[in-house]
Amino acid sequence: MTRCTSLAPLGSEFDSFLFAPIGVDGNGMLLSVLSALARLDIDPWQEAAQLAVLPREAAIQRLATLIAALPGGTSTKQDPGTVAGGLLALLPGQVRADVPLGVSLRDAGAVTDARVIMFVIIITLVFGAQYMMSSRPSPAHDDDAQSPASVEVLPSTPLSSPGR
Repeated sequence: MTRCTSLAPLGSEFDSFLFAPIGVDGNGMLLSVLSALARLDIDPWQEAAQLAVLPREAAIQRLATLIAALPGGTSTKQDPGTVAGGLLALLPGQVRADVPLGVSLRDAGAVTDARVIMFVIIITLVFGAQYMMSSRPSPAHDDDAQSPASVEVLPSTPLSSPGR
């Protein structure tokens, strides 16, 4: 990936656009605009700034082309233009159109929410079991009951042989 050569500080005005989900990639991971642009070796903040100043239709066409060019694609079954239109509404300076973000984007969020909930439940169970194991009293060690009875050591006497 090439380094960002822009001298402008990274502004937070593009955060809602850059961190918005596009869909789920081939590995089941949620794909954001930021990660999609990075996979295409494009500076995300610079691209967001350029998209923000383009006319809406040109911006939709540009972003739709980028989404369609993603290696491995996404699991979104929507037209890249529809997805791009919904995402561009998150850019500052863009006219917000009544373009819905689409069912697949909401489904991607639901999958992520379900995974987060399952992760929290599993971690809670693991830590709960660890806490229970560490707070359980250890068995009482009674030195008299556990130690073997004293063993009397007899002096060794040579065995007498029958011929002596």
